[in-house]
Amino acid sequence: MIHYSTLVAIICIAATTYLTRILGYLLLKNKTLTTRSQRILQIVPGCVLISVIAPYFVTDNPANLLAMVITLLAATYLSLLPTVIISIAATGLLRYFI
Repeated sequence: MIHYSTLVAIICIAATTYLTRILGYLLLKNKTLTTRSQRILQIVPGCVLISVIAPYFVTDNPANLLAMVITLLAATYLSLLPTVIISIAATGLLRYFI
């Protein structure tokens, strides 16, 4: 059974994520972005993903280290969404079995 505070946290995180996307669209919809600005906005999701997994580079947990290697390999050959899906699945499975 999911705890009430966990459910509230998930809803708040989802709402925050959705609101940042909507606010970004509303703030930029009438703006003409330079090529540099467009490149920066394309890089941002990767930077966020790296900031989430970066603390695990200092871990000694073999499951986390192996999951990072799998994620880096996936990121080398795939786009962002498949990489995220593979990294989540790899991390979950490796933490369960190792």
